[in-house]
Amino acid sequence: MRQPCVIRKQSTRRILGVPLWSVAVGPLPKAGERRGHARGIIAVGDVATGLLAIGGVARGLVVVGGVAIGGVTLGGCSIGLLAFGGAAAGVIAMGGAAVGIVAVGAAAFGYYACGVAAAGEYFISVQEKTPEAVEFFKTWMPWLRR
Repeated sequence: MRQPCVIRKQSTRRILGVPLWSVAVGPLPKAGERRGHARGIIAVGDVATGLLAIGGVARGLVVVGGVAIGGVTLGGCSIGLLAFGGAAAGVIAMGGAAVGIVAVGAAAFGYYACGVAAAGEYFISVQEKTPEAVEFFKTWMPWLRR
């Protein structure tokens, strides 16, 4: 039977008691861990927590992950102030399904929404558009012209 890949590394340099970087991948049954949890300024792991976090489940300021939670996020399921992903929720959300104050996606729901199926106070959809939404998106997201 093939052994799972297990990596546990972190920098000796610390900032405010937190490692500069941390990598934690794979299970460590001896320590009671079913998955690696990296914690550092820069964190990469099965679960990652840091200012820059990359992982299956990632939390932090700038985040990339399957499930991404934080400030600026990119992931399959993304929750953040600025969220990009398959399913995105945030102040500004862009994705296949997007929910936010400003939402852009195939299915978008927000105060300002733009998408194939869009709903909100002001929206642009395939069937209908409000003049306020057209003006908003023209001003703030000019690359969405079409």
